[in-house]
Amino acid sequence: MHKPIFSLLIASIVLVGCNKAQDPFQISKQNVGLLTDSTQVKDLKNIYPNDSIVKFIAGDEFSGNINDIQVFEKGGSKLLTLTPKQALDSTSYIKDVQIIDPRFKTDKNISTLSTFKDIAASYKISRISNLINSIVVAVDQINTSFIIDKKELPASLRFDMNLKIEAAHIPDTAKIKYFFINWNKK
Repeated sequence: MHKPIFSLLIASIVLVGCNKAQDPFQISKQNVGLLTDSTQVKDLKNIYPNDSIVKFIAGDEFSGNINDIQVFEKGGSKLLTLTPKQALDSTSYIKDVQIIDPRFKTDKNISTLSTFKDIAASYKISRISNLINSIVVAVDQINTSFIIDKKELPASLRFDMNLKIEAAHIPDTAKIKYFFINWNKK
């Protein structure tokens, strides 16, 4: 008598656990909200049926240029910028996702409203790259590159592109401008 009730209880727990809905703003290594590292361009209308998807076509199909896809809420606020692996190919996978809306958060609550201190406290920094107007803080653990404007750095670090910037050089209060999730699906 107790075995069937116990089995039914276990089965119910498993089914309830499997039906957990995906948070549309949760970021992990393989997904950004409802997007996954296996999402193809042709799937975007089904994933974002209530949002606006804007594709920029820059030239013809032989140019080899990657055309970014912008995702906007119906109210007009920009959520994401998606970069497909191949231009003008509806079966192409999404290669990069630029996170713009602050509601998107990693499992450790990092968003575009976070600071360098938040990143450093939550993840192991893989490398820091010095670009013209920004620095890129890479976190391989979650396939993410955080962009910080050089205006957030001390004046002595802003103009020398050959300078190797270390984590200790970046102020804890430096704000994230935006960040990318990088998927290099073959």
